[in-house]
Amino acid sequence: MPSDSVISYKRSRFSTRLPVDRRYTPSHFWLIEIEPGMWRVGFTKFATRMLGDMVEFGFAAKAGEAIAVGQAIGWVEGFKALTDIYGVVDGEFLGANPELNGDITLTDADPYGKGWLYLAKGQPEPNSVDVRGYMEILDLTVDRMQGKDQPTNDAGDGKESDECRT
Repeated sequence: MPSDSVISYKRSRFSTRLPVDRRYTPSHFWLIEIEPGMWRVGFTKFATRMLGDMVEFGFAAKAGEAIAVGQAIGWVEGFKALTDIYGVVDGEFLGANPELNGDITLTDADPYGKGWLYLAKGQPEPNSVDVRGYMEILDLTVDRMQGKDQPTNDAGDGKESDECRT
């Protein structure tokens, strides 16, 4: 990713580079419109960190089936957790990323690139936000995990930073 197409984010001990060309959901999925009405969907780096190393995955939804925002359409097992994969598009499930069948670790190694989860056609989740909105979600999430009631303005304030670890 060229440096002008990402924003470096750091708060506490979590840092990442967030692509600016995507929508993000409060449940830590990203979406990018690859052609009108067609969306590629994946886990954010934050989600992959919370799940740990990916072990296996599966989809209950089949290509061509209708899906809805919030519907459990599959599952993923990480080293730290087992969780559902949710629909973040109201419309049609177009299929899983075929590259994950050969290498599930792509979700960890390249979550915003080759590690995408599925394709869908339709309308994105209405609560999805741009990269700045997602940075606010991350600030609140990290603070909540640390037991902070109020965000603090310390060195890890969620603002753009030259430091970046993925």
